[in-house]
This record gives sequence, structure tokens and C-alpha cells, in this order.
Amino acid sequence: MSPADAIQPGAPDAELPPYDGIALADVRLVRTAAEAAAAQAALLACDAIGFDTESKPTFVKGQSSDGPHLVQFADERGAWLFPIVGDVAPLLPALKAILEAPATLKVGFGLADDVKRIRAKLAIEPAAVADLASALRVPGMKHQLGAKSAVALYFGRKLTKSKKISTTNWATPRLTDKQMLYAADDAQVALRVYRHWIGLGNTLPRPRPPKKPRPGPAAG
Repeated sequence: MSPADAIQPGAPDAELPPYDGIALADVRLVRTAAEAAAAQAALLACDAIGFDTESKPTFVKGQSSDGPHLVQFADERGAWLFPIVGDVAPLLPALKAILEAPATLKVGFGLADDVKRIRAKLAIEPAAVADLASALRVPGMKHQLGAKSAVALYFGRKLTKSKKISTTNWATPRLTDKQMLYAADDAQVALRVYRHWIGLGNTLPRPRPPKKPRPGPAAG
């Protein structure tokens, strides 16, 4: 069986043991400038961290989301959740420092839309971001690798991602324990997969250099 055949999304995983996710005691909800500064210090001490966002879903045709409503990061020991609801000014300096830090790699699955939303809503330009959905893809694979497939492949475990939780109101001022665990796991599982994948001798492709602006029309 080829690597591509072994990791196609949708492979049966009912018989796999469950993935042991993060404990609620290790999840920190960041609401003050002091808590944000502490999160910044812990996260920027790492060479790599897990990263993801959550947005309140929309159910009306043509309506667009104003997310993200939550930005989450994780190291090996815990996770930090930054609610982007109400007055986020106290959190912005730390968020900007973390997301724009070139020396701390931010890893996650399917991050293109997350980065786009952060750029539009918070005027932050994330740097050193690695999308594992494409980085872990091998020749012959028909689809990008998602978190559930990666956990099944590399850890032999079943990662449960509840659609009921994923489509809850992430803009609520009070997140439930289940929401917090879901968001924290999203970030930390990406980091765990990345660490394991790197440990197998893999390397991330070099980031593409930024596009040079096109020269303007010559003065006549």
C-alpha cells in the first residue's frame, strides 16, 4: 500500500482508540492585558506553536461572517484562547507580537482562511505560518490531509471533531467547557502532529518570498 493510499481522508477509523485531548485545566482563557502578556511570553519562548481560529457560523444565504471570534494557540503543555469579542484592544499588542513573530512557527490545518480573516479584521499580518494540510500531503494523495486523518495516520487514534460544537456561537461572551476544549485541541493537535512529522525526518518547504510590487507606469 502506498503512503497516499494509507492516508486518504475518510478511511475507516471506528476501531481506533480515542485521541487523548487536552485537559480543561491546561486551557487558559485570555481576557486581560496581563493575561495576554503572560501568554505572549510563554508562546514566543517556543520555536513552534499550534494555531487556529474559530468564527461564528452564518446560516443565511449571502451573509458573511465577521470572524474570527476566537484565536487559539498551544504549546505542548497547554493552550491559550483569545476571544475576539467586544473590546479587544487590551489583547491586540500580544496577538500582534505572537502572530507576526518570525522566529516562532505557527502550525495548523487549513489556515488560509484564518490568516485572511485575521488580516481583514485585526490588521495583523501573520508571519511564519505553516499549513500542515498541504505540507503533509504526499505524491498521489487526492486530498489535503486534515487533522483527523493525520491523527489516525501518525498516532493510530481517532480524533473526534463534533460538528455540533464547531457550529456553535463562537461570538458568545461566555464559552462553554466543550467549546474551550474543542478550540484548544484544534491548536494543540496540529503542534503534536508537526512535532511527530518532523521527528520522522521531514522538513517544511522553504516559504515563498513575498511578491515584488509591479512597477507603475512610466512617467510620460
